[in-house]
Amino acid sequence: MRSQEPNRTARFEARISPEVLAIVKRAAEIQGRSVSDFVVAAAQEAAHKAIEEIGIIRLSVEDQRAIAEAILNPPPLSPALEQAIAQHRSIVKASR
Repeated sequence: MRSQEPNRTARFEARISPEVLAIVKRAAEIQGRSVSDFVVAAAQEAAHKAIEEIGIIRLSVEDQRAIAEAILNPPPLSPALEQAIAQHRSIVKASR
């Protein structure tokens, strides 16, 4: 049973120094891959990681405590916010 090769129609080129190429070639050899396959896999892994990390919010312990405190003990509503809530409720009630 033959594994299906993905349809490769796009081309990507990059210029790198001979030193970097030597390192990449060595790493590809260690993994038993072609340089092209190694570079594509490494780029794909880095891209997934970059995309995944954009959705992660990192907070210091102090910031985590401040957020928890604000949730558990929220500050009183300002008069402007109370007015906005009342207007929102009125609009929602009228639209039903």
